[in-house]
Amino acid sequence: MKRKGFGFYLRIYCKILAQDLKSKMSYRADFIISTIGMIFTNISGFVSFWILFRNFPSINGWSYYEMLFLYGFSLISLTPVQCLFDNNWSLRQYVYSGDFIKYCFRPINLFFYYQSEVFDIKGLGQLAFGIGTLIFAWVKIGLAFTPLMLLKMIVFLLTASLIMIALQNAAAASCFWIQNSFYVLDLAYRFRDYAKYPITIFTPVFRFIFTFVMPIAFIAYYPSLVVLRPDAVPMLSWLSPLIGIAFFYVSYKIWMYGAMKYSGTGS
Repeated sequence: MKRKGFGFYLRIYCKILAQDLKSKMSYRADFIISTIGMIFTNISGFVSFWILFRNFPSINGWSYYEMLFLYGFSLISLTPVQCLFDNNWSLRQYVYSGDFIKYCFRPINLFFYYQSEVFDIKGLGQLAFGIGTLIFAWVKIGLAFTPLMLLKMIVFLLTASLIMIALQNAAAASCFWIQNSFYVLDLAYRFRDYAKYPITIFTPVFRFIFTFVMPIAFIAYYPSLVVLRPDAVPMLSWLSPLIGIAFFYVSYKIWMYGAMKYSGTGS
């Protein structure tokens, strides 16, 4: 069979996305309410920082606006997993019901086909709020803006997002082997709340966990140091793009391995 290229998958994705958006926009009230709910959820995080820093001028050397920068950075880097990989939450239902078998007979990449069926448009509200927060913090900190700085931001934001995508892919794929896999996926999802904090505020044990076990420090902390503190960038910050790509590749292989072993509810 002839191998299909990027252009083929891009055309297929655009067609699937158009149909998915049409179906979602037919329930506009649900879309509006869900979007408002997500915006208020993000605002609550913004307010929590404000309340915290009314009593403390800084936390372990991190100022209010630097923490806001991390918060905005994490919101932006988490948007791809929110928008493009939301179907992972339904994977266990498809597997347990046997409906997942229908994806195994399409002449395209199984992972792409399954993930492309759902686009969570509410994540765009999170993206807008994250960009606004990041710009606000950027101006308040007084960071310089250059084309090179913008390029660094784009590269590190994109590769940082691969970490959370990888964690969710691997956690969702556990349903191929574990009956109560929801708790695995939910745990991975809840860990993302720690991504908006610098790991220096945690104990050495949690620093190790958030760097090498559940590497959420690569979602915002390490990549953002390239912009926030360019004079003292640790090696892990420069390695974060490679780490993000490596983790995503491993999670993809785990997901595909489980999917290839799947043979329906009778297995």
